[in-house]
Parts: sequence; C-alpha cells; structure tokens
Amino acid sequence: MKLLVTRALTPAVERRVAAEFDTTFRNGSVPLTEAEARQALADYDALLVTLGDKMTAAAFEGTPRARIVANFGVGYNHIDVAAAKAQGIVVTNTPGAVTDATADIGMMLILMSARRAGAGERFVRAGQWTGWTPTQFLGHHVSGKTVGIIGFGRIGAAIARRCHFGFGMSVLYHNRSPRAADFPARQVSLDELLGGSDFVVVAVPASPETRYMIGAEAFAKMQPHAHFINIARGDIVDEPALIAALQAGRIAGAGLDVFEREPFVPEELRAMENVTLLPHLGTAALEVRDSMGFMALDNLIAFRDGLPPPNAV
Repeated sequence: MKLLVTRALTPAVERRVAAEFDTTFRNGSVPLTEAEARQALADYDALLVTLGDKMTAAAFEGTPRARIVANFGVGYNHIDVAAAKAQGIVVTNTPGAVTDATADIGMMLILMSARRAGAGERFVRAGQWTGWTPTQFLGHHVSGKTVGIIGFGRIGAAIARRCHFGFGMSVLYHNRSPRAADFPARQVSLDELLGGSDFVVVAVPASPETRYMIGAEAFAKMQPHAHFINIARGDIVDEPALIAALQAGRIAGAGLDVFEREPFVPEELRAMENVTLLPHLGTAALEVRDSMGFMALDNLIAFRDGLPPPNAV
C-alpha cells in the first residue's frame, strides 16, 4: 500500500511507518489544502492525516484511490466522515492515548488563568518586576472551588479527577448521559453548571451538534469571577462572543489551548492580560505523540491485513 504521511511525526513512529508501508513523508507543519487533499486521495492507497488537513466533502469527490484515512488525533472534525464513507473510505482516530496529557493541560490552564501566571511570566520577562508587593497579580484560589465540566468522557472525567483529588474541588458535569466516577461528581443541566461553577471547562468532541455550543447566552449565565477553559476544539465556542464577554468583564478570565481558525488567534485575545493562550499543546508530550502514532499505524496495518481497524469512527 502506498501511504502519504502529511506531517512530521516522532522519529520512532516514522521508522516503524517506513518499515510497514511504501511511505511518502510530506513533513513540514503546513496542513494539506483542499486541493492537495483531493490529489492525495487520488494518488495514494492510504493517508495518515492530522488536525488542519482539509479533508472536506469536496476533497472526497471523484473516484479516489485511497481506501483508508487514519487520523493522528482523537478529534476528527477536519475530516468529512460522511463524505469519506460515501466513497467506501474507512476513517480511524486515536482515542485513549491522549487522555492524561490533555487533562494535564486542562488542569494547567485552570491554574494559570486563576493565578494569572501568563501575565506574571510576561511581566518578569519584560524586566518590569521591581519586587514583591502584597497586592501584585492577585488572582483566584483554586482549591475548594467548583469546577463544571462540559462533556464527561475520558478527558472530561480525567480533568475532574485531578480537580477533586488534587485540589478538593466540587465537580459538576453536563453530559448526554450519566457517567460513573470514583469520586463525587454531580450531573446537572448546562444552565446550572454555567451558573454554579467557578471554572467552566469544555471537553466535548467537535461535531455539527456542538459547533458554537458556547456563545453569548452561555457566557451571560456564568459568574463574573468565573474562568472559562477550552481544551476541546475551537469551533465549539463562538469566539467573538467570548471576546465580548471578556472585554465587558462578564467573566474573569479564560485559558485556551484551541481556537476556531487555527493557527489564527484574534488580536483581541492576544491583547488581553486575563487570557492564557497555548498553541494546541494538549498532547504535546513525546510519549503521547509516540502512542498516538503507533495507534494510527495499528489502524493502518489492520486495514492492510484485512482486519477491522481497532479505532474506526
């Protein structure tokens, strides 16, 4: 099978991929355009793609040669799965491998936003710090507060577990169905979660149903001292509504690892000192990226060998 790998992977993963397939490594950091994706689907038997690659409905038009698109990542909203399936193309992803690393980033953003760590770090780097004072960079305490998790799957539950066991936080969650947990966690309506949480964390998967799930109405229901955290996908949040809520002081701050039009980040967000911004670091740990790559490869190998891929979507 001829395989195209659209982005540079870790050395360990690239060595194993090269040993298993007739592989072309595109490398670099620039995603596939729609036209490039369509050409790749026509030229290769299999694609190993990732976030940003424009695997749109138009890319799948015609008579593609490819029979499988293996996604490097758990989120696959950049792939039109319905269009792929209409062409008989299997789509896979890499769940599980990303859980703890993404939950760690979620916890880090809660702490950074509450304790104004980003603003303080910039202050020191700029040479503006003249010494400790009792009122400098006052933030909010995290321990003992209430966290509201929107989406209580693997990642949402892992964030909640860190909040409860690490910081003694009360946990509310909003999910389509009740979920068992080994710690106290109360399922509530979205309105109750928004109004009752000191920290609101988005951990739902991106889908047409969750697009702009959090907008002006949601921010208006949050408490003025509350912080908003997004480690899921950027288009779950109405970005202009978030900017407006921050500028008007309707919420105290935000910690964001994802954005609606990555890598574009609005200047208004970049200018605000009460916003912590990360470049989609959720899974950026070597061990995790290795695991993700090996999981994507296992999907490809199973398909090649006539077996059901373990993580078909």
